[in-house]
Amino acid sequence: MKKNIVRTYYLLADFLAALLAWISFYIARKYVTADYNESVWFTLLESGAVIGLFWLLVYAIAGFYVQVYRRSRVKEVLSILAVSFVGVSIISVAILLDDDVAGHSSFYFYTFAYFLIHSFWELLLRVSVTTHLHRLIRKGIIYFNTVIVGSEQKAKEIYEELKSSNSFLGNRILGYVHTAEEREHLLTEIPHLGSYTNLENIIQEKSLTQVVIATEPSEHKLIEDILNRVEGTNVNVSIIPDLYQILIGAVRVSHVFGTPLVEIRQELMPVWQQVVKRGMDIGASLAVLTIGSPFYLFVSLMTKFSSEGPIFYSQERIGKGGLPFRIYKFRSMYTNAEQAGPALSSDHDPRITPWGRFMRKTRIDEFPQFYNVLIGDMSLVGPRPERQYFIDQIVKVAPHYKHLNRVRPGITSLGQVKYGYAENVEQMVRRLKYDIIYIENMSLAMDFRIMIYTVLTVLKGSGK
Repeated sequence: MKKNIVRTYYLLADFLAALLAWISFYIARKYVTADYNESVWFTLLESGAVIGLFWLLVYAIAGFYVQVYRRSRVKEVLSILAVSFVGVSIISVAILLDDDVAGHSSFYFYTFAYFLIHSFWELLLRVSVTTHLHRLIRKGIIYFNTVIVGSEQKAKEIYEELKSSNSFLGNRILGYVHTAEEREHLLTEIPHLGSYTNLENIIQEKSLTQVVIATEPSEHKLIEDILNRVEGTNVNVSIIPDLYQILIGAVRVSHVFGTPLVEIRQELMPVWQQVVKRGMDIGASLAVLTIGSPFYLFVSLMTKFSSEGPIFYSQERIGKGGLPFRIYKFRSMYTNAEQAGPALSSDHDPRITPWGRFMRKTRIDEFPQFYNVLIGDMSLVGPRPERQYFIDQIVKVAPHYKHLNRVRPGITSLGQVKYGYAENVEQMVRRLKYDIIYIENMSLAMDFRIMIYTVLTVLKGSGK
């Protein structure tokens, strides 16, 4: 069953639950106040539809439609109660507070009553959908194509463990992919699919949903190589932990009877933070582009009169998902600066104009990129985008650079704040460490800190 179909089931269940809860609450309230009137049904259904759409938005922001399979019913109950409390509070303040209620006690009573009614219908319908999906997974109607990556012995151990304890998770193990050259492949339980160096093709050919890495935890380089090869593919990746990882708390078991796995995060930020981050991008871009128009005019005139050439400079860069886009900057170099081919700038680069050197110190040359942020090519905070020419060189030295394609590039970044402009590929690789740290610790709080440091850099003119 396709994920979009399952997601539709949840959407319909949530909308119906919200509608039934609103109607039940309305009837109960009218009954208590002895003011029930049948003529309000049409208006009630209209308001119920609006309330239903509101709840879909709330649940979407809470991330209820991201992972639609393998949902823990216990966690789902707790999540529903927590999110319902927030949603009911918003509706109560927006609607019930303006109603003709007899004091605060009535307001609190109606709010609590609506919370109970909404939670009842939501738990009933959503948990029913989740339970039905669990049954389909147990029966093998819904399944997830899985391969094990590791040595033959490790693959056999993990296969037997997954087969005995994880049938309810729906893993259909299609075979194993070896990580070391072996003379013979004697494992008869599951097919041998080839070497991990061909993992990208195997993922496509077998329509894989999950990859389980069963290597020795000490094989850091091997694990890194495997993760780099699956980067950009739409598969869930899990690693079999050792005792040390369990003791330090790196292992989180989603299902009590399941095999303990270290899950590689697919969603780097909670959905609500993603929504807020994008909202901040749009709001800040609109504010800078409109309110800051006199500043743009001043910089444009200075750029125009400081040297011959256009005011703006555009260049193709690589963004999220490896897709190219055109980035815009105030021109800081003399025209035809790259006649000899692509080259990175340095502190004493003769190609940079005197005004351009000041703009780079204060990051003013980056201001046109607020347009890139507005249209969704970039974000306020994210790894700086590079040209494909340099990416090809970086990947040869640091294959994990591909992890940067998981997020939108940014006007400023942790690497930019901590390291500054890179003058060669070696420095790009050094700066990459900070960008990886940012991606693995993405949060709104991290973005705020980076933006504060960026503002200080602009005010001090201490950019590198």
